[in-house]
Amino acid sequence: MNKRTPAARRARFRALHESGFFIIPNPWDIGSAKWLAGAGFKALASTSSGFAFSRGQPDGGVGVDDVLAHLTELVNATDLPVNADFENGHARDHDALADNVRRCVATGVAGLSIEDRDNEADHALYPCDEAVARVRVTRDAIDATGADVMLIGRAECFLAGCPDLDEVLRRLTAYAEAGADCLYAPGLSTREQIGAVVEAVAPKPVNVLMGPAAALTIEELAGLGVRRVSTGGALALNAWSGFVQAAEPLAAGRFDGFNANVSRDSLGRLFDPG
Repeated sequence: MNKRTPAARRARFRALHESGFFIIPNPWDIGSAKWLAGAGFKALASTSSGFAFSRGQPDGGVGVDDVLAHLTELVNATDLPVNADFENGHARDHDALADNVRRCVATGVAGLSIEDRDNEADHALYPCDEAVARVRVTRDAIDATGADVMLIGRAECFLAGCPDLDEVLRRLTAYAEAGADCLYAPGLSTREQIGAVVEAVAPKPVNVLMGPAAALTIEELAGLGVRRVSTGGALALNAWSGFVQAAEPLAAGRFDGFNANVSRDSLGRLFDPG
């Protein structure tokens, strides 16, 4: 089977979750996706914040049509499986949510995540019953396409001002029962928190966001039973940091902010289609 076909990528993506630990970095454009693929990563994930910042928008400020076009670009950039950061599905209404999910599957992604925050209500958490219903709607919409796309259920408690581990466990357990294939609560940072989540949803795989958990090593995370670690918007923020650290001195009339640049030739060789 051609490894670039959606079916082949989706099969590889599911197998990654069954075979142990892996890192899934988050590119924000075609170039960063190509670089990460060249570095040997086995899968990629989009980042809503990284993409939004590249468009001069705040996180959550990009419309669904632009997000879908971006996902198509990422899928076409490499032969790696791509996990879509699909925020809250870009819809409150269940029918609109299902339609957006079907459109997301059509981009060729191998997985998609659905958050439980309401972007039209100051990013507050949906009530748990409504959040579970939205996971079921998403699961049914994926299944109706006949595509083997993984569903990642996200509990946004720690990012929504509700750092309550019991609530995280309640939500993730319910999302797993509603059809989520992989569970994710961005903001977990300690061994105790992460271990409790892994135990609660076992045997389903757990994703951990690198930033808050950066004090733990890859070996420690794998030892806790975590299956994958994502970087969220961190790589995009790192790129922005380099830009700002060069541009601010330039605005003051200095050129010393360019001393750590990567070489033009190294990127040229990477992106040369020949």
